[in-house]
Amino acid sequence: MKKLFSGLGVLALFSSLMFASAHAEAAKHPSATAKHSKKAAVKTKTVRKHASFRAVAIPKPPSFGQIAGLHGAHDALDLKSSVALVIDQDTQEVLFRKNDLAVLPIASITKLMTGLLISEAKLPMDETITISQDDVDQEKGSSSRLRVGTELSRGELLHLALMSSENRAANALGRTYPGGLAVFVPKMNARAKALGMMDTNYAEPTGLSSKNQSSAHDLATLVNFAYGDPTLRELSTSTGYQVAVGRRTLQYNNTNRLVKNPSWEIGLQKTGFINEAGQCLVMQAKVAGRKLIMVFLDSAGKLSRIGDAERVKRWVESIPAATPRVVPVASAVIDQRVVTN
Repeated sequence: MKKLFSGLGVLALFSSLMFASAHAEAAKHPSATAKHSKKAAVKTKTVRKHASFRAVAIPKPPSFGQIAGLHGAHDALDLKSSVALVIDQDTQEVLFRKNDLAVLPIASITKLMTGLLISEAKLPMDETITISQDDVDQEKGSSSRLRVGTELSRGELLHLALMSSENRAANALGRTYPGGLAVFVPKMNARAKALGMMDTNYAEPTGLSSKNQSSAHDLATLVNFAYGDPTLRELSTSTGYQVAVGRRTLQYNNTNRLVKNPSWEIGLQKTGFINEAGQCLVMQAKVAGRKLIMVFLDSAGKLSRIGDAERVKRWVESIPAATPRVVPVASAVIDQRVVTN
């Protein structure tokens, strides 16, 4: 606080000196008085604006996992995600687990279920859908390059939702599902239950709502099933995609930088982030000849979910093929369902 007030004092002194300099110059050149005064006023206003901004900076709110104390769990790989699960897809052997039963917000991992329902519905992918005001984010106020009135095909919207986590695209897909969102969201929950995802709840198709919640165990089940859909595999791992919007061409890229990394062989993936969920990532990837399902939830840093995936990859690659697999279990502070509404 002393540093802050000291900084503000320096800024105030700086402002005074600017005014003094301006008046002295005005005495020498009366004709330039208005011009110099105006410049000094603008500079002073900018300084005061910056000082005010520094004084009222608001810290980022904690995630549900942080509130529940999940980040106090320690694990053998020193992962930054408070929740993690790694499973051999072929044998269903659990290689690594950390708070895997905790139920937390899943952010845009939600879009994987949205994409699954759209794909399974066999709706015409070339049908034109118009982005409406109903697709604008009222939950978080997030922005989008898909303006209201934009027309794209269902297939293009599905591509953007899975690859670039485009929220308006995902909402439009649910809104234009036969029966609308009133039918689509219950179908999301019914599909989850049919897959055995008993800890999962969906409130809308984008993941912007913190009421969209699941556990690592349930999400591993979803990834395993979704991997069997060629459309979801192709679109979620696409590195980039262009769409024509009127006279403009918009370039979109994958939100998961690992899809461009030649050392990774990723078959399906989805990222997610809202403050309540932290940084999230689910993947199906081939590592050291094994097909793995990885789930990372509630990672604090922007790049830490990627770092966690790299740590798991190096660990699996370091285990000799003939050596029995050891499952390191996290020393969890809380290893149970965690639902915070």
